[in-house]
Amino acid sequence: MCPVARGSGTAPGGDSGPFTLGWGVMTDGLKVTTLNVNGIRSALRKGLRDWAAREQPDVLLLQEVRADPMPDALADLGYAGAWFPAQKAGYSGVAVLSRRPLSDVRVGAQHAELDAEGRVLSAVVDGVRFVSVYLPSGSSGPDRQGFKDRTLLDFQAWTDALLAEGKPVVIGGDYNIAHRQVDLKNWRSNQKNSGFLPHEREWMTAHLASGLTDTHRACLGEATEYTWWSNRANAYANNVGWRIDYLLAAGVTVQEVRVDREARLSDHAPLSGVIRPGGPLGEG
Repeated sequence: MCPVARGSGTAPGGDSGPFTLGWGVMTDGLKVTTLNVNGIRSALRKGLRDWAAREQPDVLLLQEVRADPMPDALADLGYAGAWFPAQKAGYSGVAVLSRRPLSDVRVGAQHAELDAEGRVLSAVVDGVRFVSVYLPSGSSGPDRQGFKDRTLLDFQAWTDALLAEGKPVVIGGDYNIAHRQVDLKNWRSNQKNSGFLPHEREWMTAHLASGLTDTHRACLGEATEYTWWSNRANAYANNVGWRIDYLLAAGVTVQEVRVDREARLSDHAPLSGVIRPGGPLGEG
């Protein structure tokens, strides 16, 4: 079991049975998967539907869906939900899909630049607020890096307000930041590249310190696992990757965290965990 900051312990009787969490009821563990699909239609062609049928996540947090409206190819598996497209067609966009009822859907982060690109969406499932986030890359040049830096501040302000509500939260998504040296293969040669810049890493440290736990590290320690591989230079074959996708949590316990490197649904790997009640929320 991997305890998460701002919550500890279990309900009477252990892990089973109904648990009241804030404003809802969790009747069992919730399996959540976050995945940058690099285009939902592309991921479907590569087997996303079969993967979901086999793995059966209760909640899917998808990024870079590039579609409006979302295709309903997962509806027969019981998934329904919400999506938030970018204003620019065929670009960015996030989705929250669930096999359980969604409530209190919140679109965007109330910041114009960030929301124009459809990068933050959240909804409540069984008393837990699930957030799908796709933070921008700055690798194309100074203008986009400047945009990224501004959106990091905006997203942190939004996250602070969310955590201040005192409810259980799981944030899943592509942060486009490798936090530590263990999180990318070639860290030495990437120290001046977007995604591993010192100020980005410092932001990630502060983001976690605001009351969130990196569930991968909490469950798997210093294991070297990556979630994204460039399409160039045989990066996947040589496992020259980056860990830039995260499941962050507050007020819940996360078990069975797993990176499915073999899925090959996009250039990112699905990252999954089982969410269980974590007790009262406290100070981070």
